[in-house]
Amino acid sequence: LNHSEANEVLITGGLAGDADRFQQTFAGLNAIPQPGKIVAIGFYGEALQVGSGSLGGWDEFGPEREITASDKNILHAIDHKNALELYKEYLGPFKNELPGSALLFPLSISGENQDQKLVRTILSIDEASGTMTFAGNMPVGSKVRLMKANFDKIIDASANVAKQILDKQDAPEVAILISCVGRKLILRDRAYEEIVAARQIMGEDVIISGFYSYGEISPATDLTLACELHNQTMTITTFREI
Repeated sequence: LNHSEANEVLITGGLAGDADRFQQTFAGLNAIPQPGKIVAIGFYGEALQVGSGSLGGWDEFGPEREITASDKNILHAIDHKNALELYKEYLGPFKNELPGSALLFPLSISGENQDQKLVRTILSIDEASGTMTFAGNMPVGSKVRLMKANFDKIIDASANVAKQILDKQDAPEVAILISCVGRKLILRDRAYEEIVAARQIMGEDVIISGFYSYGEISPATDLTLACELHNQTMTITTFREI
């Protein structure tokens, strides 16, 4: 997407999900939804104002470390140490609840020329090989830190994204909220509070829609239109006719 649009078009969205089954996803437009499909809708016009933002609300902890061995989204080694064994050292009793407890402890990742850190969710672990599979690539040389869930901050992230957007433009008429399914699984009965937090900032008149995704797409900073793949975030796209 970035290559085809030369970073001149704002691109936001989310990866299709299947609730929390993690089996197969479907997408379609004017046709029966099928696996392996992508749906994209373009909006343009001088009378249209579009805003976007993305935040996670997670707390970082532990030292910053470097990825020293990986294969796309499979992490083999951090600081030349077995990735899974090193990860377990920081989990305490939660290590006995893997892989389920991994949702509570994602990693932050940043590249060599990347100021903004991204969140990466752990999808599965392999005890035999000591590897971890993530919902996004883990390039060698990238810096990583462990993160932990703070329920209040995760919910506050929804309000903070809305504030960021409203700091740059007027109140929207439509807002699309895309939250990672991992956040829903963590927040459980409090998941609705993300929507409430965003509405309190954007106002009662805004029309809100959205879905739970397997990854969110939006720029990582205000300095570029290049989109990034995010995990465990609330990503909001707003529309207003001017």
